[in-house]
Amino acid sequence: MENLLAKHDLAGGYCNSLTTYSRYLTREVNIGDIALGGHNPIRIQSMTTTDTMDTLGTVEQTIRMVESGCEYVRITAPSIKEAENLANIKKELRFRGYNVPLIADIHFTPNAAEMAARIVEKVRVNPGNYADKKKFENLEYTQDAYNAELSRIYKKFIPLVKICKEYGTAMRIGTNHGSLSDRIMSHYGDTPRGMVESAMEFIRMCEDQNYYNLVISMKASNTQVMVQAYRLLVETMAKEGMNYPLHLGVTEAGDGEDGRIKSAVGIGTLLEDGLGDTIRVSLTEDPEFEAPVAKALADRYALRNPKSEVGSPESTTLRSTLSAPRPTYSPYEYNRRITTAVQHIGGHHHPIVMIDVSKENLKDPYFLSSIGYNYSAGLDKYNLADQACDLAFLGDNLPSFSFPGNLKQVYNYETWLKLNDKNNCHPLYTLAEYGSADVKDEFLNFVQIDSKQFSNTTIAQLDDTVILILETSSTHGMAEQRAFFVALQEKNIQIPVIIKRTYQDADTGHLMLYAATDIGALFTDGFGDGVWIDAEGQNISLINSASFGILQATRTRISKTEYISCPSCGRTLFDLQETTQLIRSRTDHLKGIKIGIMGCIVNGPGEMADADYGYVGTGPDKITLYRGKEVVKKNVTTAYALDELIDIIKDDGNWVEKV
Repeated sequence: MENLLAKHDLAGGYCNSLTTYSRYLTREVNIGDIALGGHNPIRIQSMTTTDTMDTLGTVEQTIRMVESGCEYVRITAPSIKEAENLANIKKELRFRGYNVPLIADIHFTPNAAEMAARIVEKVRVNPGNYADKKKFENLEYTQDAYNAELSRIYKKFIPLVKICKEYGTAMRIGTNHGSLSDRIMSHYGDTPRGMVESAMEFIRMCEDQNYYNLVISMKASNTQVMVQAYRLLVETMAKEGMNYPLHLGVTEAGDGEDGRIKSAVGIGTLLEDGLGDTIRVSLTEDPEFEAPVAKALADRYALRNPKSEVGSPESTTLRSTLSAPRPTYSPYEYNRRITTAVQHIGGHHHPIVMIDVSKENLKDPYFLSSIGYNYSAGLDKYNLADQACDLAFLGDNLPSFSFPGNLKQVYNYETWLKLNDKNNCHPLYTLAEYGSADVKDEFLNFVQIDSKQFSNTTIAQLDDTVILILETSSTHGMAEQRAFFVALQEKNIQIPVIIKRTYQDADTGHLMLYAATDIGALFTDGFGDGVWIDAEGQNISLINSASFGILQATRTRISKTEYISCPSCGRTLFDLQETTQLIRSRTDHLKGIKIGIMGCIVNGPGEMADADYGYVGTGPDKITLYRGKEVVKKNVTTAYALDELIDIIKDDGNWVEKV
């Protein structure tokens, strides 16, 4: 095995550099005619949703996926008959001129894997259910008993490894948070470490057979768990002299804006640190809609200067801070940066959302409905939505009506000075203005600062009424802003910080993905007390929903119902898109509730453990309903399943009527 690891300066243990964009170099793995890892581009893939026995339907969908940008296509093979039919699918694709490498998705069935490995270019196995089991049993092992279990699994797994070696077939060892086996859960707990060890056991078995054509994944629907697991995996592999390529993905991300933001938070955080060789975005939508999202995420890094270092030459404080070992925070567990609250910002308060409304019609109170404040002319009052922003930036423009009391107004300093009534209005300064200002707000002042401007002298002039608005214009701006936070932590400076990112000329789709990556990555690491997305020309309703969506996806502020819905595949037992929309239509007002919607039992019960309630297909026209990981009702007829789910929520006292 070529030792490329010596070329890596594993800052923090899991990436080349925390200050320079540098893609982590992995082993190259050939998958058909398209190589993965090494110096190859980040590859795009997705998975069919058709019945694998429907040869023509699967072929047609595969072609649509390839045309949308997929470089690999995964197809489920739940039993040996589907595995055998992969030969017919592959033959028809080749006849039509499509040489896309095919990947067989395997759960529970070693015989199907062994058949598929003789046909397709790659097989995916899940360590949690390949010769292992998950029944939510708490098992106790002596070390000898645990080793005996590993030996049993080894004997079941090695035949597949030998077939892959013989046929030149690649393999993905794909750990899912939702399907960790009882053995792993009992030994390591429901943790990122458990996910990593689950994969490492199988990697070591492969290496014992001198088989190295491996790709590894650590997927979860919880973005914090997913990011921590991948980082821990890289650190663990590096210690054992391994550098296998990474398949990135957030499982059960959902659909629409929520699914895209959640995927970008998880995948984008890792891409920012140079990790990732192939991407699958899992949306509860037709699979041809997934590839363009994945490609938009990957393309951003193809264009990034690999030597783009944080800060300008004079900002040595930032670069030296983040290049050194970091005792200030752990990339493997979530801890929010400690700050001293100023009014309702920082401390133990949830992160706030700030929106620029300076270009809106400030004569019309109805525009505020776009940011969560619905005006009633008859009552002359505002009703707050669950996603009502906290701060409105007006710049130098004054409204001709009274703002709601819950919405603080922020003005440029010179304009604020001239206000006759400063109640609920606060100033925004440049650093220079704040240093020379004779008049300041008694309670709350905002100071705009570029990430490059950190210095002890700068920070010393700020008092306990200040909130920092942290900006960056760097290409690798996330790392620059992260360096600023680390510098604050090293000096034990507890000033709250609102993260501001500015996007010019980004369309709606790219804006959503870029902001979720840049800002979501920082919140995933525990940094930030607020969000300000600045995108002139974009609808403020979109900016507001994206801001709240990022906080929801990072689980730092819950403002709506969360749907953990899988993207469907050939195992799915009902129409996931239609069912998800139906469940959403009746439950989307249940703020803070997490509902899992799963097409089958592969990851269903496991992901239910992360949801409050679960709706899982367990047979034709049959649904099993969960409360957490507990089965509440089995084999409910589909027509009655949603009503039964709502009854369970009501029985728990978690139901509220729609307004």
